[in-house]
Amino acid sequence: METENIREELHSPPKKTPDSPKRKAIFDILDYIEIFVISICVVILIFSFSGFRLCTVSGPSMENTLLHGERLITVNYLSEPKRGDVVVFHQTSDMGGFNEPIVKRVIAVAGDTVHINYQTWTVTVTDSEGNVTVLDEPYRKLEGSNPYSSLPVTVYVEEGTVFVMGDNRNHSADSRDARIGLVDTRRILGKVVFRITPFSRFGTVS
Repeated sequence: METENIREELHSPPKKTPDSPKRKAIFDILDYIEIFVISICVVILIFSFSGFRLCTVSGPSMENTLLHGERLITVNYLSEPKRGDVVVFHQTSDMGGFNEPIVKRVIAVAGDTVHINYQTWTVTVTDSEGNVTVLDEPYRKLEGSNPYSSLPVTVYVEEGTVFVMGDNRNHSADSRDARIGLVDTRRILGKVVFRITPFSRFGTVS
């Protein structure tokens, strides 16, 4: 009888010891950390090799299209900038005051002549073939007093440059300001395509 009992114990399957709740919680946390690290690595690779960049809005110059502190995604240009594009660029002169990338809207491109009437706030663009376009600007904000001359402004946009303005026209240092002037297209970091924070304003930018 004793021999049979020993044989039965030898052939019986080993009893599984259930994992303790603490051990299971540790493995769950490690799984989450692994997923997080892999996700971060994937994002870094995408932004390193696909031409995407992250940037943050600084200041009120693009209100109400973009607000201070919002996080944006930009993409490198495959062609030349177009009127209406929202772009991020580096300061183009040595006159100082701009240490961070700047975000503005393209108003006119190479070969265009831009005319600004401050009495009516009409912006007119004439291209190299003489076609005249009065810009429709539903994004424009005109609160406050004009810090620039009240006289009409006419500027010819040279080859390799663009004329930019902030949507918040009376609170924007842009191509009307001698410290910025016409923006060399080689200094443009990319076109703003998406807003990622705050989540309440998550979506495309136009």
